[in-house]
Amino acid sequence: MAVDPKKKNASYAFTCAILASMASIILGYDIGVMSGASLYIKKDLKITDVQVEILMGILNIYSLVGSFAAGRTADWIGRRFTVVFAAAFFFAGALLMGFSGDYATLMVGRFVAGVGVGYAIMIAPVYTAEISPASSRGFLTSFPEVSINLGILLGYVSNYAFARLPLSLGWRVMLGVGAAPSVLLALMVLGMPESPRWLVMKGRLADAKAVLEKIADTPEEASERLADIKAAAGIPDDLDGDVVTVSKKRGGEEGQVWRELVVSPTPAMRRIVLAAVGLHFFQQASGVDSVVLYSPRVFQSAGITGDDQLLGTTCAVGVAKTVFILVAAFLLDRAGRRPLLLTSTGGMVVSLVGLATGLTVVGRSPDAQVPSWAVGLCVASILAYVAFFSVGLGPMSGVYTSEIFPLRARALGFAVAVACNRVTSGVISMTFLSLSSAITIGGSFFLYAAISSLAWVFFFTRLPETRGQTLEEIGKVFGMDDTAMEAEDSAAYRERLLATSP
Repeated sequence: MAVDPKKKNASYAFTCAILASMASIILGYDIGVMSGASLYIKKDLKITDVQVEILMGILNIYSLVGSFAAGRTADWIGRRFTVVFAAAFFFAGALLMGFSGDYATLMVGRFVAGVGVGYAIMIAPVYTAEISPASSRGFLTSFPEVSINLGILLGYVSNYAFARLPLSLGWRVMLGVGAAPSVLLALMVLGMPESPRWLVMKGRLADAKAVLEKIADTPEEASERLADIKAAAGIPDDLDGDVVTVSKKRGGEEGQVWRELVVSPTPAMRRIVLAAVGLHFFQQASGVDSVVLYSPRVFQSAGITGDDQLLGTTCAVGVAKTVFILVAAFLLDRAGRRPLLLTSTGGMVVSLVGLATGLTVVGRSPDAQVPSWAVGLCVASILAYVAFFSVGLGPMSGVYTSEIFPLRARALGFAVAVACNRVTSGVISMTFLSLSSAITIGGSFFLYAAISSLAWVFFFTRLPETRGQTLEEIGKVFGMDDTAMEAEDSAAYRERLLATSP
């Protein structure tokens, strides 16, 4: 019985997305495992709450190095081998943290792992978007976020599994075992094709066509997508061949992209940058890291005591996040980006208000008289919050941002958005304990609820639907004149070609 080529190609794209998302599993593990490990690190190394905050949040600041380096690396050596860089940094960082004997060495390990985080959080969604057919791009591009949540769950499970080891050994094992998947990821890269869009940027049209024929739904779609990518890359439609000459003036082209993104953007590009940066800012400003990283402390504040109870309840958070991110993966290409995003954010607002109310009641009650309904409200609200986050706002930052930037600015544009994401995440995670001391833990979550309300308004007014459109068509949604862009890029290409001809 013959295999349907469309199904075969979908399976190939599915496999590629799975392989690329392995980097995100390691990233998620690093985030999740630190939530429990920090409890034992504080006891063993006798560090203060401020030092714990810095240890938890500094990873996001360090990741800026990796996110901006990843944009240049991905355009230089390709999307595929950039994943190897991420794996190498994760491997070295996990070993440094696992064998650290003091706080300073632990911070060095966090720096190295942070660079890997920057690489992974940028390259996995970009590669997956560029390798996916339009009909299933939302589903496949959500895989990195699915993998992050799976990694977070594995980190929580690791906390629970190794919590009974001796104090000085347990947290080191929790952190050190993260090195093993990095080796597997580096080997798996050998089975991944290169992004067809990067191949076109390098003039390798035959290689790009071969990859497109494996991932497109039909041969006709492969040809159409190749033509669209050539136009977006500034290669004239009538210029064909296995390999064509492309300008090597990398520095000048990169400077031009920076000017187009930041210095003097067109109105359409300004709308794209605002949408991407706003989406990444609000994703983190809604307080998700305060729940993910500090969930044991939040549950302590809600009246749950004992390490086993705390880590077990934290594992429930990881399960909820993972289950609902899978729901999102199946809904992205059916329900669309906007409905999921608006529903998700609205649910987060309600959940945060419930959590803040429960924590406020618990905080004002004597220890022996904590109302059971308030404890139940806190637990239910946390689970509802991570569920709503995971079904929309969680995966949407990677899916949406990887779609909306034009080809020439995609890697650097995504890096700018990720930089905003990481800085915001770092600020939130490095201030949560201090903020809770200043305005109470309940007040902190009331603040996050107010920010999430602003996020809903921003998403409603600034983020158009992109479901079912090719990456090259989405520019029109933001007001880009596709015909003018193609003519301008083709003319510029001919000028560069003449300038580099002997």
